[in-house]
Order: sequence, then structure tokens, then C-alpha cells
Amino acid sequence: MTEQVPYQGDFGAASFAENPEQRCPCLLLLDTSGSMAGEPIRQLNEGLRFLREDLLTDSLAAKRVEIGIVTFGPVTVVQDFTTVEYFVAPELPASGDTPMGAAIVRGLQALHERKKAYKANGISYYRPWIFLITDGAPTDDVAAAAAEIREGEASKKFAFFAVGVQNADMARLAQISVREPLVLKGLQFRSLFQWLSSSMRAVSQSAPGDAVALANPKTPDGWAVV
Repeated sequence: MTEQVPYQGDFGAASFAENPEQRCPCLLLLDTSGSMAGEPIRQLNEGLRFLREDLLTDSLAAKRVEIGIVTFGPVTVVQDFTTVEYFVAPELPASGDTPMGAAIVRGLQALHERKKAYKANGISYYRPWIFLITDGAPTDDVAAAAAEIREGEASKKFAFFAVGVQNADMARLAQISVREPLVLKGLQFRSLFQWLSSSMRAVSQSAPGDAVALANPKTPDGWAVV
């Protein structure tokens, strides 16, 4: 069962009237299963706080970038899509198993609903980004999720990225993600979110549909294992 956590933030027609800027949605699918307990979940939470602080340094990105968060262990909508101006980094606990397939499907549903809201209110938007971060293997069926990802990537509905932490099952991630899954160096969540923030800021300053050059995370100084 999916848990829904209420929040106060940028939502609805009134918010679009106050901020008609085009939107750059970023969905974070975060593994918070029991194996993330201790230092991994602490570093993940610190990374989320850094993401917010870094995006807020860019006034345009703060109005255009929207963050949505779905965690799994169990599947919980922690943060509906909201601009960085209203985003408060959550303090995520670690517990449960790894229902990755259900989390992906729920996240894609939330993204679809948000895109419908953009269109209904005349708000243009960039190709959404989806970032999945996990330290394990799915404990549920991921076939439907993988099919949705393949279809969404093929039709350019979104860009999906998968990141494995520590003992993540990279072979399973490769079956889910069209792009090559990347392995995080140690617990360098801050470096990962710094790259994500920089990428989101670059995208938000471009025109929707334009190609944006992104830094290679697999350089010696990057956050991904070469």
C-alpha cells in the first residue's frame, strides 16, 4: 500500500498564477529500506538538504525546478511536486523492504498528474528527470515499471537515471533503466546532488527542448565509479 504524506507547498492554479515560469520537474525515487540505516541514510538526508540549498542560490532555478520525492520501504509519497522555493528537505528514516517496482509506477503516476496540471494551467515544461537511488535489489515485480520506463524514454516523456549504492544489484537496475546505471562512489551523496543541482540549473536556464551539455559524472573527480 502506498502511504501519502500531506504537505504544504506550491500546488494548484493559484500557485501557477503567482509563478507562471516554465517548470523543470525532477522526481527522486529513493530507497529507504532497512539496509540504508545508519550512515547511508544520514548521508542521503544531508544530500537532500544540500540540493535544496544549492538550487536556492539560483533565483531562476528556484522558480522553475520542481522536486517530487517517492520513497520505497514502504512506498511513500513524501513530497508532491513543488518548486524549490517551497521545498523542505525531509528527514527520511530507513525501514522495510525494497518495493522498487511499485515505487516507480507510483512516481510515474505522480509525474503524469503534474504534467496534466501544467497543461491545464498553460505552463510549459522541460523534459522531466527521474532519479532512482537504491542500495539493493527490488523485492517486488518490476516488469510493469521497466516497460513504462522503456516506453517513456522512447517517447521522450522523461529521462530516467538509475544510481546504485554499495551493494545494489546493478544487473537488475540494467534491466529497468534504458541508460547505463551508475555506481555511486562510496557514500558521496553530496557530490551526486551537487551534480544534479548543477544539471537542473543548466536545464532551467535553457529553452524547453534544447540540448544541454552535462558534466560527466564518471571523471576522476565525479561521483560515479569509472
